[in-house]
Amino acid sequence: MSAVLSLRLADDVKERLDRLSAVTRRPAAVYVREALEAHLDDLEDYYAAVEVCERIRNGEEDLVSVEDTRRELLGVSVA
Repeated sequence: MSAVLSLRLADDVKERLDRLSAVTRRPAAVYVREALEAHLDDLEDYYAAVEVCERIRNGEEDLVSVEDTRRELLGVSVA
């Protein structure tokens, strides 16, 4: 299933998209969809990290050192 999304683009972005679409003979929507899919994971990760940083600043999230993590995962002592 798919949904329709309406958005505004800067004139120069629209021109670039139209040129690419004309050169490749593929609909502009294909490139918009590909760009969104390619970068959505990065955006979600970024905002999740921002939330964690905020919780750390507020004392709501504990930090674990690399040494403690290594010790816990590998069961070895770190010098």
